[in-house]
Amino acid sequence: MLVTASIAGLTALLTVGLVWLKRIGIGAAIVVWTSGFTAAATTVAGPVNDLLTAITNATH
Repeated sequence: MLVTASIAGLTALLTVGLVWLKRIGIGAAIVVWTSGFTAAATTVAGPVNDLLTAITNATH
């Protein structure tokens, strides 16, 4: 659990840094942030995967 929380936290910090430096927009930041939960395999990974799948299916 500690490792997954660290990965999610690092992804969040990276996202905040990229937005702060204006390297990415808010939309991309949300995608990066939600992907961090998936990569970390936290308990919210399932719902995040479902949300990303629904968005992907809606756009095709």
